[in-house]
Amino acid sequence: MYREKRTHSDDIKHHSKHQKTDNRAFTFLDYKRVLEKVFFNDDLVEDINDVWLFVKKFESFTLKKTITDSSDTPRLKSNPLKLPEVFDKMHLINLKIKYSDDELASRLPTYDQEKVYQKRPLTKEDISNFRQLLLMYMDFKQKEKFNKLRKLRETQISLPVYQFKNEIIKAVKEYRVVIIAGDTGCGKSTQIPQYLSNAGFKRIACTQPRRIACISLSKRVAYESLAVYNNDVGYQIRFEKTVNKNTKILFLTEGLLLRQVCGEDLLSQYDVIVLDEIHERHLHGDFLLGVMKCLLHQRSDIKLVLMSATINVDLFNKYFSPLAKLIQVPGRLYPIKLEYHPVISEMKVLGKKSERFDPSPFIKIIQMIDKKYPKHERGDVLMFLSGMAEITAVVDAARVYCEKVDSWIILPLHSSMSLGEQDKVFDYAPEGTRKCIVSTNIAETSITIDGIRFVVDSGKVKEMSYDSTSKVQRLKEFWVSKASADQRKGRAGRTGPGVCYRLYSEDEFEAMAEYSTPELQKVPLDALLLQMVAMGLPNARLFPFIEPPQAENIENAIESLKQHGALTKEEKLTPIGNMLSRLPVDIPLGKMLIMGSLFDQLEPVLSLACVLSVQTPFTNKAYKDPECERARMDLESDHGDPIILLNAFKQWLELKSDGQNTNSRQWCKRRGFEEQRFYEMTKLRRQFKDLLDECGLKKNEEKNMDDMTSAERALRHGELKLLRDMKKIHKEEDSRKRKVLKKDMWEIEENLDAEDDSVDIRDIDFRLRHNQRQVKQLLKGSTAISYKDLMMLKIILSSGLYPHLAIADDFNSCKTTKEHLFHTEGKPFVSLHPMSYFGNHSDVLQLTESEIIYVPEFKGKNTVSSKHQLLVYMSLLETTKAYIMNSLRMPAAQTLLLFCRNICTNQNFSQIICDSWLQLEFPLPEAAECLILKASKLRNTWDKLLKLKLEEKSNRRAEHKLSEEMIRFMNVEIGYTVKRLLAADQKIMYAGPSGDKVSFTGPNPFSDEWQVCEDDKYGGLRMSPYLTYDCMMNF
Repeated sequence: MYREKRTHSDDIKHHSKHQKTDNRAFTFLDYKRVLEKVFFNDDLVEDINDVWLFVKKFESFTLKKTITDSSDTPRLKSNPLKLPEVFDKMHLINLKIKYSDDELASRLPTYDQEKVYQKRPLTKEDISNFRQLLLMYMDFKQKEKFNKLRKLRETQISLPVYQFKNEIIKAVKEYRVVIIAGDTGCGKSTQIPQYLSNAGFKRIACTQPRRIACISLSKRVAYESLAVYNNDVGYQIRFEKTVNKNTKILFLTEGLLLRQVCGEDLLSQYDVIVLDEIHERHLHGDFLLGVMKCLLHQRSDIKLVLMSATINVDLFNKYFSPLAKLIQVPGRLYPIKLEYHPVISEMKVLGKKSERFDPSPFIKIIQMIDKKYPKHERGDVLMFLSGMAEITAVVDAARVYCEKVDSWIILPLHSSMSLGEQDKVFDYAPEGTRKCIVSTNIAETSITIDGIRFVVDSGKVKEMSYDSTSKVQRLKEFWVSKASADQRKGRAGRTGPGVCYRLYSEDEFEAMAEYSTPELQKVPLDALLLQMVAMGLPNARLFPFIEPPQAENIENAIESLKQHGALTKEEKLTPIGNMLSRLPVDIPLGKMLIMGSLFDQLEPVLSLACVLSVQTPFTNKAYKDPECERARMDLESDHGDPIILLNAFKQWLELKSDGQNTNSRQWCKRRGFEEQRFYEMTKLRRQFKDLLDECGLKKNEEKNMDDMTSAERALRHGELKLLRDMKKIHKEEDSRKRKVLKKDMWEIEENLDAEDDSVDIRDIDFRLRHNQRQVKQLLKGSTAISYKDLMMLKIILSSGLYPHLAIADDFNSCKTTKEHLFHTEGKPFVSLHPMSYFGNHSDVLQLTESEIIYVPEFKGKNTVSSKHQLLVYMSLLETTKAYIMNSLRMPAAQTLLLFCRNICTNQNFSQIICDSWLQLEFPLPEAAECLILKASKLRNTWDKLLKLKLEEKSNRRAEHKLSEEMIRFMNVEIGYTVKRLLAADQKIMYAGPSGDKVSFTGPNPFSDEWQVCEDDKYGGLRMSPYLTYDCMMNF
């Protein structure tokens, strides 16, 4: 197809004028197959189905009109200027199909069409008429696109930020830092990068807190700037990018820009850096602000633009003063009526906190809306509550009310719901019915739901905080900030005038904090501080944070990095610390990946790391439905939760690898799994693998298409074509679906019948990325085939998670399973999570009568056994009480001697103290001495091999031998007792320095490379970096 000016010789009369009255039954729809072969072999149109829809509508329209037979009308004559004397709408079409009617007619099939189609054959005139109709369709689509573009430009001009376009450009040119405080909906995220690009800035980086925002914004800006088919606008997230040397606007995550700071020369590839959504105060965002402040002093040509809604203007302006210029852009909200309805309960009057949540104030608001606003007035309700328990209470109460009035659909919304259930909130309520969405703060900023007219705000939020001393994450309820309350209120005015009901008083609102607490004050700082040291910052304590964390948290994080071996005592980066700084994962998971590469267990460790990194695949139904629990019984493992998750991932992969397209969705549903989590695991595993490849810890050995046989390549090419076609069809059909919510059971009813065996787009994406061979490799790599593999997997996991250990309380044998308590180093009296394996099967942690060893001459009070166990866990979570999360059981003495940081012994090794809080006591001192000598040898060999591995000088034979020796060590059976030391014990257990000069002659049996010296803290002799001999008082 090409464009040209039309002449009289090209004129084709209107299609309806050429239809003969005796051919009114004729329709091109009867000749689809023939016409597609004639016209659509050259990608003339994007969507053939859309063409036929146009033809159907056009023919239906022309049948309703009187068709004038113009067959006897002589051909129109033209004037000397070759202009037709009679106007025809076809003259307005500035398009032409490059093939003539004769060329197109020559493509008609030679077989007898009358026999095949039971209709007359197509003639040259039919071909000419269809060509004319096709030109009309193409002209229609062109005008449709132009109208979209015109509407787009009108929308851009109508955005509030457009009024500040020239001011923003001028400020960026004149000032080093520009702070743009733009309210929600003003258009700052999409428009300002375009303004800067059009103003002449050629290298613009725009950061976003979330990967999905990078992708969506880049696509939107590319669409608006007509750059969809080039690389002027791109995005870059880890392992995925659409960027080249011509890219002018790049959207990327905050974390990725931080990594570029480490690798690039002062970010010289950018002349403008835009930091968006800085009001969210994420960990990386605050760190990036400090890095940018330092960069401004080193690069005089760099420009920095900060953008946010509900920003603390004074704080940011002061932080960058005197370099900053502030521009405030109003939002585009409709009027919102604000009403305060404080909740006054009997317990509140008495000054006590009620144990039970009362949903009745929320139901009263629904009743008030029913009375005040007629049903025919559209407008849904969005309720903000603090947590899942509160949401459940309101949903249950609201559904009871709905049984009486039958005019509401109640939908919960929180992050632990499946993605399908979450998507229901975007669907439409039937006529005369309103949606009531009962949500956590996920609906405050993360998602926008159209049609919200009423907001009900409880004023509460549950936030996670972190205690760096006890290493406990706490989920507790707080009042929201004023900024968050205003954000919630704004949700009522996005599409029309709205009402916000606040279930608290105006005085309570005034007492709220102005802004939310930064994430920097609430999360572990280990990974952040490690990255700072890796960047070459001399002293993390002096870094210019906009709001510095507490000094105690920084010190605890530095101490934690030393414990993990990432920093030396002098706070310098160690080889393993350098490697960990290059892995954008939590420190424990990073250590697991490194150790997995050392012991040739990387494939199962990769799978284990990814299942522990994503949100739990268990849905709410998983532990409420007995059928789900029974269906999962074959996945259970008495080794602990991480192995159960690995088993679930393995079985899911087995379904994907069987080649029979087994319905994995049904498999997940029956077991209470959210399948999306398994797809996330496979993507994350791929990312981890590429990371290790980048760091030189693993070579990518996967076979590509060139390694396949010709038959395998042909088969894969055919499979890929089929999958891409399925994905395209699904995308087209999905765009036409209109989902309507049912009143009964709040299920989704689609106009297109959707069955369980319908196309699963996630499965298609998975199979596009993985052929059958790759899926089988993935399955093999996610399986601990033998006892040796399983034991090594547990050792590697323990090495990463240490010092996350828990010991059982001495009195657990006298209690029920739900009452069992455990103690950690920093937090005593913690419980097993009720949804964990050990929370329901704690008997496997108890010693049986046959495992107890009776030693008559032993005077200790504790039970002697060779089967004592400790729990290694991922984290501690405190809600109503502190819970152990994702735990694994390990042999006590062996685990402590292999991993603890300080081992202190008495003179004959009968007593050993590990990390100053756990004591091992051995009835046979000689056996204890042998055990500790063996542990020392294993630790020394481990350190040497790890050093070689990090220097890319692996010794595979020695690594294999070490793994076998460690498994034998873990299975050593020697009787001992284990107990937690109390504060009173810790005051009297060490002898302390003697003050006398200590001499030691002879070889050091614990370390060939360590010079024996007196321990100036505990007393006794320091025999290795982690072992002090004869420093204990006998007690």
